Amino acid sequence: MNEVPRDDSLDASVAFLREGYTFVSSRCDRLGSDLFRTRLMLTPVVCMRGAEAAGIFYEGQRFTRVGAMPPTVLRLLQDIGSVQTLDDAPHHHRKGMFLAMMSPPALQRMVEQFRAAWLAAVPLWGERQIVLQDEVSAMLALAGAAWAGVPLDPDEAPPLTRQLVAMIEQTGTIGPANWWAHHLRNQAERHWRGAIRSIRSGETAVAEGSAADLIARHRDLDGELLDETTAAVELLNVLRPTVAVARFVTFAALALHHHPQWREKFAQGGDELLRPFVQEVRRFYPFFPVIGGRARHDFAWQGHEFSKGDWVLLDLYGTNHDGRLWPEPETFRPERFVDWPGDPNTLVPQGAGDFATGHRCPGEWLTIALLEEAVRLLTRTIRYEVPAQDLTVALDQLPALPKSGFIMQKTQLLAA
Repeated sequence: MNEVPRDDSLDASVAFLREGYTFVSSRCDRLGSDLFRTRLMLTPVVCMRGAEAAGIFYEGQRFTRVGAMPPTVLRLLQDIGSVQTLDDAPHHHRKGMFLAMMSPPALQRMVEQFRAAWLAAVPLWGERQIVLQDEVSAMLALAGAAWAGVPLDPDEAPPLTRQLVAMIEQTGTIGPANWWAHHLRNQAERHWRGAIRSIRSGETAVAEGSAADLIARHRDLDGELLDETTAAVELLNVLRPTVAVARFVTFAALALHHHPQWREKFAQGGDELLRPFVQEVRRFYPFFPVIGGRARHDFAWQGHEFSKGDWVLLDLYGTNHDGRLWPEPETFRPERFVDWPGDPNTLVPQGAGDFATGHRCPGEWLTIALLEEAVRLLTRTIRYEVPAQDLTVALDQLPALPKSGFIMQKTQLLAA
């Protein structure tokens, strides 16, 4: 077997925090390899990138998510017992529950909820400055809960939004900010455990086929209902990622600001270009930097022998910016997706491989639908100004956003 390149640092944890999204790809470029060995948190790890690496990682049941993420990250983003921590038949069975939530009629209902929340919020903005990231997060929390079958009272929406946003924003932190996010996570789980209990007792009625209904009624392969904690975790695994789409909406607004020709196209119609634009937003801007896995058995790839239990990180951002897959990867160019063949291992902001059999996020369909609607709303329903602000996207911030959160002012509603 060929020797796999090795990063020359004793431990690269500080470098990972300092470099963020570019950590893996910069070393792959320097070492001339799609994989290399290093240490993070004093633990040996193999980092890899590219379409072939994505296929190896997501296909063939070579990796498990169990033990592949620091506990602080796992607790905020997935949690023990969730669908992401399952493998084989149990994963496939539980995944079916989430796929059932993503039918075209269900996606359309969520788009309609989002549009209604948007049209209700915009008149309240008026002349004042608003931070789009914050406003859309609140909209998606409100719309997502209603779509999931558990609509919120007005006094419930702000704390729920705060809890969900904290789980996302503090994922890459350590210390007090991360501890506070875990505290908010505990509050959220208590609330949603109570909601599941109320649904199952018949005290709360939910729409048949809604996310809350499917989760409350779901039985795993053993024939048993999910325990209340796991059911609450899975409901959060619907609501939290829905709110996370706000980051893509903010990036879409940033792209329209930096590339006003696209704003003009969509203002005049141009729906046939919505999907290419949205896909380029998802490719170009940073979302999750990497995804972790543990080898389930021994195998070999590119001269490296993986042993059972080996820790591996797949570079999602680097794969989305791999010049072999995407010519001029640092140029925002939606046209590249007009005739894109749809290779699932090249565009990987929410994972690679197959939805039904692998760990690719089933919420990707919902993300795309919401982003397409957001572009319509930004270009056809409102007029606004973008004041001077810091729109820098720092790739050492995990997760990343424009520094200002994208400030808008003097917003006018044009049409409903």
